[in-house]
Amino acid sequence: MTDDGPESPLHELVAAVDSGERVVLATVVDTCRSVPRHAGSKMLIHEDGRRSGSIGGGALEARVATAALAALADGQARLVRYDLLDPRNGEPGTCGGEMTVYLEPHVPTPTVLVIGCGTIGRAVVDIAHWLGFRVVASDDRADMVTRELLPGADVLLPGPVQDALAAVPITADTHLVLSTRGVQVDAAALPLLLARQARSISVLGSSRRWQTTRAELLARGVSEEVLSRVRTPAGLNLGAETPREIALSIMAEIVAVRRNGPILDERPAARPGDSIHQSRPTARPSDSIPPDRPAVRLGQGTPDRS
Repeated sequence: MTDDGPESPLHELVAAVDSGERVVLATVVDTCRSVPRHAGSKMLIHEDGRRSGSIGGGALEARVATAALAALADGQARLVRYDLLDPRNGEPGTCGGEMTVYLEPHVPTPTVLVIGCGTIGRAVVDIAHWLGFRVVASDDRADMVTRELLPGADVLLPGPVQDALAAVPITADTHLVLSTRGVQVDAAALPLLLARQARSISVLGSSRRWQTTRAELLARGVSEEVLSRVRTPAGLNLGAETPREIALSIMAEIVAVRRNGPILDERPAARPGDSIHQSRPTARPSDSIPPDRPAVRLGQGTPDRS
């Protein structure tokens, strides 16, 4: 298979991106001495391990495929270098040369599905849109899901939660935010959300509300292990008070989840004794902005969507 024919990795890449599939394009960018393929050779690696194209075959491609899946997991492009000298030393080849491969992950635009479009839900929609997420807004109250109230939403889905979940593919690039009006709505929605493989599930509410919801779900047979996926109280501890500040803290946590931010190392999930923004990691001295990088305040130069 050639790298530029009708079934080339580039053609497959375009088709994969158009269909919302997660893939990594591996390109040989530098070589030295004897190597099996030269600069410009490409291979496409799918999330399920399938490959098309070739950058050399054998152990080299297997090693590249493993690195590609790691790149897909964190969404970060990277350069990987391989010596092709002696397999006895763990090297993937015996050609005698060196090869550098650029791994470029291609993932769909991440989606934030907001269920419950009250004051905080609307603020989450606005900030998620500002950050470049694809935003889906849903509420069982049709009068809350309008273009006038939610100008930042890409998709409006008035109706019950199960209808929204049927209309929106829930993938590893989807973040769910539950900001409903009460325990009964949360308890009905969460088993449906937890059955999907979303990247994160955030639930807004007080400690008492979560304790009540949690007890109801446990009584229905939802396990502690499954409930541990829930991030509640939703958001990082920014000392937030206003709806926009709370929405900012929620989206800050979603960005940290998406980027594997180190601040998440301190962030436990779904503890029954937490208040709405209690005991969440705050800024540490080591997290300060380097002196050579200016601070940017969210909202400067952006339109007021209220």
